[in-house]
Amino acid sequence: MSLPDRSAASAPQPAVDRRTFVKTVAVAGLGIAAGAFAAAPAEPAARRRRFALVGTGSRAEMFLEAVQRTFAAQCELVGLCDRNPGRLEGARQRSTQFGAAIPPGYAAEEFDRMLRETRPDVVIVTTVDATHDDYIVRALDAGCDVITEKPMATTPEKIQRILDATARTGRRCRVAFNYRYAPPRTQLKELLAQGAIGDVLSVDFHWMLDTHHGADYFRRWHSHKANSGGLMIHKATHHFDLVNWWLGAQPEEVWAVGKREFYTPATARRLGLQSHHERCTGCPEVAACTFALDLAGAPRLKRLYADHERHDGYHRDRCVFRPDIDIEDTMNVIVKYDTGATLSYSLNAFNAWEGYTIVFNGTKGRLEHRDIESVYEAGPDPRRVERGPGSISTRLIPLRGPARDIPVPTGEGGHGGGDPVLLADLLLETPPADPWLRASNEQAGAASCLIGAAANRSFRSGQSVKIAELVTGLRQPTGLPMPDRRGALPMPPAAGWVP
Repeated sequence: MSLPDRSAASAPQPAVDRRTFVKTVAVAGLGIAAGAFAAAPAEPAARRRRFALVGTGSRAEMFLEAVQRTFAAQCELVGLCDRNPGRLEGARQRSTQFGAAIPPGYAAEEFDRMLRETRPDVVIVTTVDATHDDYIVRALDAGCDVITEKPMATTPEKIQRILDATARTGRRCRVAFNYRYAPPRTQLKELLAQGAIGDVLSVDFHWMLDTHHGADYFRRWHSHKANSGGLMIHKATHHFDLVNWWLGAQPEEVWAVGKREFYTPATARRLGLQSHHERCTGCPEVAACTFALDLAGAPRLKRLYADHERHDGYHRDRCVFRPDIDIEDTMNVIVKYDTGATLSYSLNAFNAWEGYTIVFNGTKGRLEHRDIESVYEAGPDPRRVERGPGSISTRLIPLRGPARDIPVPTGEGGHGGGDPVLLADLLLETPPADPWLRASNEQAGAASCLIGAAANRSFRSGQSVKIAELVTGLRQPTGLPMPDRRGALPMPPAAGWVP
């Protein structure tokens, strides 16, 4: 079952000389051609890579299609596992839509048996967040490599189990951070690594979830920290990973404040409802509540969840105003990095538009980036629109110099073009070369989750939390070299004014 490690993109990357990097990837105008992000076609492998997957909910669908259709010449699905027999059988039968053989299915308690009988090279983990560590560690100990959905784990104790298991077994654990692979975010990494604004001293990062997407976290299993770690881990792990990667730095200390103030029974009453309720299906006030989710009218959700809730009792459409919710909807975080850089981050789950703004403040200038993922069009019947014209922008502002807009590259596919490139990098034994070294492992997964875990502790204590006190075995990140923070700086132009 154990195979030699032949994936250069997945292995720890050697240090890259900064001058060599700049010469390699610099292009006119500090932009990146969209074509640079297309996954190069791979030659069919002599032996197809064997995959098993545990957790057949919505996050599994991307992987199932990629393994069984997109990369079917190089990959095969040899086993599926889930606690819900109805959803498991549905995933098995969908293989025929991809022109693939129907793989054997295993109940959750048969996971180890699946590993013995199907002998996968790689196990893909897309289960409820709090269970990731259990499946990851069992797969590693069985001699398999692992690909896990984010977040890698939900608590420092679970993160420690994974770090110990990778060190003990020598196997690989990859984390599916698709945000790294989206062309606009890769462009930011290139700009920073080229020294466009010198040394990054501080970052201001604000992420907005609207009441369409943001509310959904309060309906699902995510609404309990025991399952998801809260939005600081389930959602913000993406964002913390981006900052860690952009800065090429390791987080050291975290301060945070969080609260739940919008998705509450009090808000339901202020919106004119009599009260909160258990779920949308059968709710006596469903016609008056614009937060209601119609499972019967959503074919994909009905197929995945409503049709199979009799098996495990899981309701996908719980009321977003329930009192038993214990995750925050409003969060503010300060992170101190080993380079001296600081991050000011906020996450709000009830905003008027969805997307983010980020600003990097450096010794040579300022880099501003905005991505409006969805807005509501004006009119008598407002309509949610995703990524309209001009929704993504990047501006470079030198010290005492004129600002200039940087053309932003785009890509095709989910998550702004990141998903197709990520999948090739994760699934192919020899993926296309990646000059930006976007592959992430358990170290990157741990660093991002630990910021969220530290924030959760800070919410409770009101005190700062040191990352080094949470786990052992966390190593410095590998990746593209950043500007030397000790070198000489150019004197900026004269200010042009007299005091």
